[in-house]
Amino acid sequence: MSQTLDHVEDLPDIPVDVTPEQYADILEGLSQASVDRHFDAFIDVPWSDPDFQVHHDDPRWVLPADVDPLGAHPWYQSQSLARQIEIGQWRQANILKVGLQFENILIRGIMQYVFTLPNGSPEYRYLTHEATEECHHTQMFQQTVNRIGVDVAGMPWLMRKVAGILPLAGSAVPFAFFIGVLAGEEPIDHTQKGILRSGKDLPPVLSRIMEIHVAEEARHISFAHHYIRRNASRLGRVEKFVISLLFPVIMRVLCDVIMVPSKAFRKEFGIPRKVMKDLYWRAPESRERLQELFGDVRMLADQSELRKNRMARWMWKLCRIDGRPSRYRSEPPVAFSQG
Repeated sequence: MSQTLDHVEDLPDIPVDVTPEQYADILEGLSQASVDRHFDAFIDVPWSDPDFQVHHDDPRWVLPADVDPLGAHPWYQSQSLARQIEIGQWRQANILKVGLQFENILIRGIMQYVFTLPNGSPEYRYLTHEATEECHHTQMFQQTVNRIGVDVAGMPWLMRKVAGILPLAGSAVPFAFFIGVLAGEEPIDHTQKGILRSGKDLPPVLSRIMEIHVAEEARHISFAHHYIRRNASRLGRVEKFVISLLFPVIMRVLCDVIMVPSKAFRKEFGIPRKVMKDLYWRAPESRERLQELFGDVRMLADQSELRKNRMARWMWKLCRIDGRPSRYRSEPPVAFSQG
């Protein structure tokens, strides 16, 4: 595992209850970590290095069978090597495009939220660090999409149309906004960690941007967990009940936006409808993979008492993302399946 990824594990576990002073100290620590270890999209990625060029006959772009559902399917594996590479490059480019579009929404939502903060708020400094890092992520994601050379659209049409108003949630309903932040960050983070931990030989440009993204997203996810856990107890009774029902819905909807390939992708490569339905999320193994994405989030929901009432638990089952919560943050799927 890379040195960059190793630093993800250095972040402390989030305590269940913290005082305002402890919360301020935690945010000070996250802010200092952003100062001590941060990345620049055009300094820390050697774009001019010959190894960072994208070649359309490079077999390292074949989708990894043990991480990507499509890569494990017999239909994909029956395609020629050239076709597998082409599909793999399109798939990775679209995931990156969705990622940068989501982070664009996140940046604007953060700016909406910090605009409402009072002087002296410890959240202001940390969140502006986070927005700065997300700007660099959008740069390196877009640069990689450009280098792959596939004209992908990213998010589905409807999500692109409503993207202009979604950031307003940052100031209007910040608790729901940060749930949405986790819904966008957790699936990508979980998938990229799985790819990096697998030890697969990846194209250097893809490996490097994943390493950077995972290292910095650890702080972003940590803050969102802190925020939700700290503020859940401050919700009114009715508001908390409504949020408990919406929590799994937000998670599932945004997960599908990020993880499920678009209709354009299916048409471009002639992927049978049955294959797509099995992969996302009808087959038993694909449902298990879907549940694995949200182990950390289930842990957070339990700790925040947002999965406590019967209706909330039913909603998690209805969204097919119920299951055992992680025992600790970033618990690998292998350990997860053993509990």
